Amino acid sequence: MPLSIPADVREHLLRFHGLLIKWNKAYNLTAVRDPLEMVDRHLLDSLSVLPHLHGEEILDMGTGPGLPGIPLALLRPDAHFVLLDSNNKKIRFVRQVVLELGIVNVLPVHARVETYQPNHPFDTLISRAFTALPRMIELTRHLRAPGCRLLAMKGMVPEDEIAGLPAGMKKEVIRLQVPLTDAERHLIIVE
Repeated sequence: MPLSIPADVREHLLRFHGLLIKWNKAYNLTAVRDPLEMVDRHLLDSLSVLPHLHGEEILDMGTGPGLPGIPLALLRPDAHFVLLDSNNKKIRFVRQVVLELGIVNVLPVHARVETYQPNHPFDTLISRAFTALPRMIELTRHLRAPGCRLLAMKGMVPEDEIAGLPAGMKKEVIRLQVPLTDAERHLIIVE
């Protein structure tokens, strides 16, 4: 991946990876069990969307164990990230990661998207495996700043979901290049 990652950030990514492996054994945070597989399926997959982030206020919806939010926040210290999930066990893990790694630009929040009431709207909303695009648009009206970008990370291109988006919304499909994996990965950008 064409990323320049400072040594201290690489160290934080590796520490996050280690915490994910450790906590996953006891708390079932992710179905991926193989530590090497976690590198491409979680870390590299998360970082593949870095060039598409917009603005400084970013909401990771359905973050689970902090994916893609933690890796992105480590590489974008200039931005503020809210990592949102309705699963308290996973948010407890994210809080522990933020504490242990001293990440100052991440706020973990235990809430559902439809009930979350932030102090400010967001420039970018991102999700990895949250819900279908039309439902995502419906649930996030109260969270979007003017010019907000919605980034939906998907496997195969969800043609039916894209077709179900409201008319007039600008849509772009980008094939993501994730090293070490042959799986199809796409980013759907909706403005």
